[in-house]
Amino acid sequence: MLRRLLAVFALVLLIAACETAPDDHGSASMGGAAGGGAGDQSTMSTLPPPGGVSSSGLSPLGSPGGRGGLAPSEAEKELASIGDTVYFAFDSFALDTQAQQMLDQQAAMLLRSNQIDVIIEGHSDERGTREYNLALGERRATAVKDYLVAFGIAPDRIRAISYGEERPAVIGSNEEAWAKNRRAVTVVVGSVAGS
Repeated sequence: MLRRLLAVFALVLLIAACETAPDDHGSASMGGAAGGGAGDQSTMSTLPPPGGVSSSGLSPLGSPGGRGGLAPSEAEKELASIGDTVYFAFDSFALDTQAQQMLDQQAAMLLRSNQIDVIIEGHSDERGTREYNLALGERRATAVKDYLVAFGIAPDRIRAISYGEERPAVIGSNEEAWAKNRRAVTVVVGSVAGS
């Protein structure tokens, strides 16, 4: 039993060691991108600064208006209008500018709606091993969670999970399908426990 646990731990470390090195700009975003132009670091940026203001003008530590906010059904509707899915480059968990803009709006909604929790579902395309894709999906979900937490959303309100390649949005073995499957989806799940 202990040998199996150690073997699994060693496998996880090996997968983590295969990550691409961070860029020279000190960015919190990591992961490479295959193909021309996909790895352009000008579209990648770091998490919003703690206590600072993001490019959208939202304060990460902004205060929600009391204990109220949106009901879960209203939050689901607002999330649908904002967008609930961010997409990633091949073999990457870096949030590009478009993803960050959507997450800025999601964070603002969550700050106003402090009675709801969300699950961030990380996904990958079908390329790679099942274990690798589960780990990559987890890193994608965690990247989204970390971004929202930097805005002042309590970490216990956000659960990050990975489905790896198991729940594709689009069935297919081509670049168009793969691009739609490399994603993280925000799902409203209801009330905060204990409130």
